[in-house]
Amino acid sequence: MNEIHENLKDLFNRIPRRHTADNVKEMYSILDAYEDLLKEMEADQRYEQQVAPLFEALDPIRTTVKKSNDPKASKKAKDDLFDEASGALKDSMEEAMKL
Repeated sequence: MNEIHENLKDLFNRIPRRHTADNVKEMYSILDAYEDLLKEMEADQRYEQQVAPLFEALDPIRTTVKKSNDPKASKKAKDDLFDEASGALKDSMEEAMKL
């Protein structure tokens, strides 16, 4: 479990705050890696029930990241949406690290 915790911390520290095309790609990469770590945690019977709600946050975060990349949105709107998504991801990861 310590390895998973370390991986969560590493991912947490990689979460970007500003919207750029590269950061959008990085965010999707982090989300995929985070989902894989949650699956590992879910396999452990001690955490199975506690991890399930964390999966529910992933799709809304992905949707917000996607909205932040809308070419019709203003730079401020993109930054705000991306910041909202990164904040939600950090909150979810903090919950996972507390387990």
